[in-house]
Amino acid sequence: MLDLLKKIISPGIVAEKWRAYPEPPGYRGAVACRRDWCTECGACSPACPTGAITMQDGYPEINNNACIFCGRCSLICPTGALDHTPQGNLATCRQEILAERLSGSIRRRLGRSLTIRHVDAGSCNACDWEMTALTNPIYDIQQYGIDFVASPRHADLLMVTGTVTRNLSQALRMTYEATPTPRLVMAVGSCACSGATYGASYAITGGVDRLVPVDVYVPGCPPRPQALLYGLLLVLDRL
Repeated sequence: MLDLLKKIISPGIVAEKWRAYPEPPGYRGAVACRRDWCTECGACSPACPTGAITMQDGYPEINNNACIFCGRCSLICPTGALDHTPQGNLATCRQEILAERLSGSIRRRLGRSLTIRHVDAGSCNACDWEMTALTNPIYDIQQYGIDFVASPRHADLLMVTGTVTRNLSQALRMTYEATPTPRLVMAVGSCACSGATYGASYAITGGVDRLVPVDVYVPGCPPRPQALLYGLLLVLDRL
């Protein structure tokens, strides 16, 4: 703590090297399958509470967007073929955004800055707490020209958390329509990425991409601030 305070009050850059910190012991990242250990028993697929595991050619395939990283699959696997890795930066972009990023059109339109409007579409607030950490001295997204704004009319990107509920589906659409073009949408957390966390219900619409087009997916339950920052820099081609 004293070292951090010294850096804050000293002149120069105060932000930490956010990618230099190793994952803490016991951290559950992406699930990986060791096929040479797998007996193709298929016990992991029905055990997954969100249906993130499907069997392909006898081997489990993991959908990270639906995974809540609960560890149940690794516990139930009789041979230990399924286990969590420390990989936490799992953000992905849709193909159209990748093409625009590679062509440089995103950088030409947005320049070196990005403004974000957060939309809570029915979250448990876990992702929101991780998102709040982006503005602290450790991650300090403002050093990258990224900041949060109070109105969607001032935003370039909508950062959406939570499984979209029926009550908030209209608010999400209206916020999206109020955001000036060109606009980007980031789905934060497994709820927003897939909508599978709470299953099918009359009160739930589902994932964000069922209502508005999503450009960046950042899975996790919740994703760490490093993963959120990785997703923002990924879409901006700033890594």
